[in-house]
Amino acid sequence: MAGTSGGRPSIYPTLLYADAKTAIRQLTEAFGFTELSVYEGEDGSVMHAELTQGNGAVMLGTKGRGGVFDAAMKDAGTTGVYVVVDDVDAHHRRAVDHGAEILMPPTDQDYGSRDYMARDLEGNVWSFGTYAPEIAG
Repeated sequence: MAGTSGGRPSIYPTLLYADAKTAIRQLTEAFGFTELSVYEGEDGSVMHAELTQGNGAVMLGTKGRGGVFDAAMKDAGTTGVYVVVDDVDAHHRRAVDHGAEILMPPTDQDYGSRDYMARDLEGNVWSFGTYAPEIAG
């Protein structure tokens, strides 16, 4: 996967799922994320989880467990997240092999990227591609 230099990203997409455990399984198996940490409540719900991909990460948890963030996200729509990968076609094959819903097959873009798009089991849209803009420090 792209960007394996480590460090701490400064932006973390954060998603809530009705079934966070199933989401974690799909994100790791179909989309190649690595489970960094999962904290469960006494009822087995995912209070907080962190998954990594390259030098980026996403945080997620279970919907309906209470708290300010849960309340703020109650009526929020689905989310779209872009993830940089080195080999779009191999990544796409992995997603297909694990039954992911593909919205757009690997496609060369006018701006030089090669991307594909998939939807996870709860409707969030994940785009995977080679476009990685440089961010001045």
